[in-house]
Amino acid sequence: MKRQEPFQTKQKEARHYFFLNPYDDMAFTVCPKCEVKTKIRKYCLLIHIEPRHLLSLNKSCRYCPRCDLIIVKKADLERLLVAFCEQNVPDIIGNEYFVYGTMDRKDCKNVKTGKMNAQDAIKCSYPFKDIWMFEVVPGGWYPEK
Repeated sequence: MKRQEPFQTKQKEARHYFFLNPYDDMAFTVCPKCEVKTKIRKYCLLIHIEPRHLLSLNKSCRYCPRCDLIIVKKADLERLLVAFCEQNVPDIIGNEYFVYGTMDRKDCKNVKTGKMNAQDAIKCSYPFKDIWMFEVVPGGWYPEK
């Protein structure tokens, strides 16, 4: 019989920068910072939904390897959150949420199956280094300031 190792209890080091894309018409196929083409990568995101509910979500995201930036479209994420909440906890639909960081796939699976509690999930996750915001300026002519 294989002995199950306890979950890692040490807080993991921050990795990746994060941008929650609020623009419905902008996919950011090019990085908004360095203007290099973004790739599509799957990440296990750890999301906190008020009041005190954690969700691990395996999602395809835009990623810039040069800037180490993960870009998630807000509309797509909220659509997935509503679908999850409708099936599991309908009373929290529309509540505030916060994308905390990423997780390893095995830890993400343990959260989904209920083998890992919320405190262990936070300890096993990689928080984001920083959350970035970008403002899109439409093209066109502007008067000199």
